[in-house]
Amino acid sequence: MRAPTPPDWFVVRHELRTLLATAGWHPDTIHDAELALHELFVNAWKHAGTQAPHVIAALCPRTLRVSVCDDSPDLPELRTCTDPYAVTGRGLHLVQALTDRFGAEPAKHGKVVWFELEATA
Repeated sequence: MRAPTPPDWFVVRHELRTLLATAGWHPDTIHDAELALHELFVNAWKHAGTQAPHVIAALCPRTLRVSVCDDSPDLPELRTCTDPYAVTGRGLHLVQALTDRFGAEPAKHGKVVWFELEATA
């Protein structure tokens, strides 16, 4: 059972933005990273029932990798969304469009869903 409201992700977003801005990343790329993170973070709460998803961001040297860990062993799948007015089903498509790579891997407890972005000039 999940909490009635999603966890506050302000700190995670702020830390990601600060990390990338300090490294000199373009504001548009920072925005894409924030949006992709938000999607994975909310999915971990909404679909995996994780009260407080764990986020790891690594910047090495021009590649950002963000991982969101949750409690569900079920790996996410890209779904075909045929209804243009549907309120769900587009999240991973959004992550795919915003990032250079993304994926999911089983973990000891649950799974890790991740994305990577390359710095733009």
